[in-house]
Amino acid sequence: QVQLVESGGGLVQAGASLRLSCTASGRTFSVYYMGWFRQAPGKEREFVATISQSGGVTYYGDSVKGRFTVSRDNAKNTVYLQMDSLKPEDTASYSCAANRFSIDSRPTAYNYWGQGTQVTVSS
Repeated sequence: QVQLVESGGGLVQAGASLRLSCTASGRTFSVYYMGWFRQAPGKEREFVATISQSGGVTYYGDSVKGRFTVSRDNAKNTVYLQMDSLKPEDTASYSCAANRFSIDSRPTAYNYWGQGTQVTVSS
């Protein structure tokens, strides 16, 4: 079992930046593909970003591409989401997730989830 804990969310104004962190338990963090997803009230969970085991391959959802950057530090059991040029429509609870099998934008592909950290962007 993998336990994931997100941090770094907050309330910021449009145009600001935030960096989210997700820390994982255990020794096997480096074997997992990691993803970031977000969900706003009344909306479906949306794919944000994913990163390969060693960090060499990344993909982003269309709504965040060019503004967000995902990275990981396996020595620290941590994956990051750097969010720049934040917009009010980025307001959501952001969750990290882990899976053992592949890069994937589908929430159903991920086996383990954190509880989320709230990001609120005001105009």
